[in-house]
Amino acid sequence: MKVISFENNEDWMEARRGKITGSRLKGIVVKRGTNEKIGYYELIAEKIAEPADDESPMERGHRLEEEAVDKFTEQTGIEVDTSLVIWQREDNECIAISPDGAIGDTGAVEVKCLSSARHVEAYITKKIPKDYIEQTQQYFIVNDKLETLHFVMYDPRMPKKLELILFELKREDMEDVIKELHEYQTTKLEEINKIVSELTF
Repeated sequence: MKVISFENNEDWMEARRGKITGSRLKGIVVKRGTNEKIGYYELIAEKIAEPADDESPMERGHRLEEEAVDKFTEQTGIEVDTSLVIWQREDNECIAISPDGAIGDTGAVEVKCLSSARHVEAYITKKIPKDYIEQTQQYFIVNDKLETLHFVMYDPRMPKKLELILFELKREDMEDVIKELHEYQTTKLEEINKIVSELTF
């Protein structure tokens, strides 16, 4: 066994990058037949990406959003309107979404600047992170004219060829779930309004 001594926490933290330590083992071990855990992607990210700083994920997302859209336009040639707006359904203003960008009436862009581990996971699995599936569906629920949503993942800490990941979602591939979730939201909002009405009289 090799013992390495450190004089400060920064060097100690740096030495742990990309290694399976005792506290990380639980995030790596998977049961047979299940998908890799996030710890697996964290190890890959630590080996290929620049280290993260102390900036909060929300602040980082806001700061990089415009840059991500510019990279998207540069790669696809598609111009995006990034005006600060909220879309809401004409028949129910409580069903809404805040698009990161619009492409005419029939296209939109949603940008995510997540952790490098989540970025690597999306690249390897070729899937949008499951935490954002409903958000992508909401675009189509709110805007009946929307045909295509471009889900853009951007991480400039990654090597150049990996910094931008693009997913293209089409209305035609999710018609049933759009209808189901629209009906679900409508029902829930009716229930909520009924309760609010009872509680305010």
